[in-house]
Amino acid sequence: MMHFTLSPSHAFSRAWRPIAWLALALAPVAGAYAQVYRCPGNLYTDALSPKEAAAKGCKTLDGAPITVIQSSTPRSSSAGTRGPGASGSSSSPENKVASDEQKARDTDARRILEAELRKEQAALEALKKEYNEGQPERRGDERNYQKYQDRVNEMKAALTRKEADVASLQRELSKFGGAK
Repeated sequence: MMHFTLSPSHAFSRAWRPIAWLALALAPVAGAYAQVYRCPGNLYTDALSPKEAAAKGCKTLDGAPITVIQSSTPRSSSAGTRGPGASGSSSSPENKVASDEQKARDTDARRILEAELRKEQAALEALKKEYNEGQPERRGDERNYQKYQDRVNEMKAALTRKEADVASLQRELSKFGGAK
């Protein structure tokens, strides 16, 4: 059995060697980034020279992390420039729906939700009956107990999802003034 002993200075230089190589490798990259300025109006740019930035009142950002998030077209106060995905909650007359038409939409939505709730409740009852409180009947292909246990676990997960679906539909219906 061989034992090696390293002097403290030798161990120190060995431990810092990868860090030194990393620093040398990244040194040219660090200088490659342009200076970033924050200008009035919350505008960030690296396209200005130091003189232009000073003339516009921009400040240098040193070492501050910058995150750029792509946004959609900015909202404006006029309704004509709204994008196709803009919400129709503006108070302009062309975005309002007649009271009768809105009531008809609400009635249709409620009817659809009620039908969906009945369908989901029927499916939930069928699942509960098949699940048989955690003791469903074994099938012919389930001679292996693990296979049976896997099916029971899948049924339990499906039962939980159906219960969540029913609760969600009931919440949606309560927004229309209560469920049946």
